[in-house]
Amino acid sequence: MAVSKDLLDQLTERRVTAEAGGGLDKAAGRRERGLMTARDRLLGLFSAGTFQEFGLHAHNGAQPSAANGKAMGGDGVVTGVGYVDGRPAAAFSQDFTVAGGSLGKTHAGKICAMMDYAERAGVPLVGFNDSGGARIQEGVDSLSGYGQVFYRNVRLSGVVPQIAVIAGPCAGGAAYSPALMDFIIMLRAHAHMFICGPDVIKAVTGHSATMAEIGSAESHATVSGNIHFVAEDDADAIAIVRRLLSYLPANNMAEPPHHLADAMSGADDAGMNGLVPEDAKQPFDVKAVIGRLVDAGSFLEVQEGFAANLVVGFARIEGCVVGIVANQPMVKAGTLDIDASDKGARFIRTCNVFNIPLVTLVDVPGFLPGIPQERGGIIRHGAKMLFAYGASTVPKITVIMRKAYGGAYLAMCSQDMGADMVLAWPTAEIAVMGAEGAIRILHRRELETAESPDELAAQLAADYRRRFASPYHSAAKGFVTDVIEPAQTRLRVALALRVLLSKRETRPPKKHGNIPL
Repeated sequence: MAVSKDLLDQLTERRVTAEAGGGLDKAAGRRERGLMTARDRLLGLFSAGTFQEFGLHAHNGAQPSAANGKAMGGDGVVTGVGYVDGRPAAAFSQDFTVAGGSLGKTHAGKICAMMDYAERAGVPLVGFNDSGGARIQEGVDSLSGYGQVFYRNVRLSGVVPQIAVIAGPCAGGAAYSPALMDFIIMLRAHAHMFICGPDVIKAVTGHSATMAEIGSAESHATVSGNIHFVAEDDADAIAIVRRLLSYLPANNMAEPPHHLADAMSGADDAGMNGLVPEDAKQPFDVKAVIGRLVDAGSFLEVQEGFAANLVVGFARIEGCVVGIVANQPMVKAGTLDIDASDKGARFIRTCNVFNIPLVTLVDVPGFLPGIPQERGGIIRHGAKMLFAYGASTVPKITVIMRKAYGGAYLAMCSQDMGADMVLAWPTAEIAVMGAEGAIRILHRRELETAESPDELAAQLAADYRRRFASPYHSAAKGFVTDVIEPAQTRLRVALALRVLLSKRETRPPKKHGNIPL
């Protein structure tokens, strides 16, 4: 017998009601304000016709007061799986039209089920956060729900990529789930994220604060460094998610999505020779170097507004997915400071867990000196860079463009820190410290008694560079693989990457290293 029409009509009615979330009027209101609904975001993320929803008919199991007599379609969160540009992914999207997107027991259970599915299937997880926080009516069940989500964030860490989109409010304990994920994208408007809001700060500390200061995308992107990308709207956030996923493998056992079918060009790039000024004190924009090194238009910078003295991001070089780490001489002379060390170490470790080769571009005069840096723990933070590179087993290629001094030379992936290939340009200076500083220590008395101390200092510095800082000096000792013309950089790096893609390196068995946090 055929399925009865009554049953099919009942199914259709239930689906329409559940898919409406908090109601068609609320959905229309959001769209009028330029905001997507929770369901719109997932349908925009996944390729047409591929979204399979989980838990559409889930309902709130708490006391009736929790719902205040109102319909709670899907208990305020939409979950499911689908394909993003031909590759599978799992996702959840909180629905602010249903009880303010608040998290209760059933809501948390749906998110956790999606996270468990992502772990079993070995696919990335994308979460759209748009929630008023814990559902107060459900009490400790709500807190337990957050704990279960956090626990799974940690379980999934380093197993599958996790991407959070802050698309609305994300306050209090709710902010810790995105913080535990690999990447955070935040809408410039209509979104905020904080632990304690302005009212609480005022009540507890007496200090006045604005939402823009503590919870805006701008503050998190430039001051706190909590987020990785700022999106102009929901559609832009989805575009960033899709682009980010295009560089990441499905899981830690898979290779990144390299595009290696095309033959390499093999041509030198003469334009690279003119990027570094002859005067070592004159800054240059390392992004110009990156632009010529990587495939055209492929560079996706991560945390662009935070710690701009270090540039990190994903790209392709002759089709091979890579993570780029580069000193930026235009900002703080390219020195490493506390924020740059944190930014670099986190990105390096992210590349390592997802099998993405690292290409490091070096022009670093040292760690940033100063009392605030010393008292702020530059030793501990700088050590994170050393730890991250030393613990990484992915292919590591280092290009020394200009200055590489002291401990910062090591922290930017020298051969001793595990670089598989170190290429240096003729402009490279590799030494314990800069020539000017070194000669004032080595020749202090001569300079004090000289008739023309400045002229003598210039001569001694030039001699120091020739004898001790020359890239040929390091190459002669085996610390540099080769000294190359800048024009050859793209080809040499591309060739090295192709060979190193089969690299296998094992470490002593242990639970994990103890990074200096």
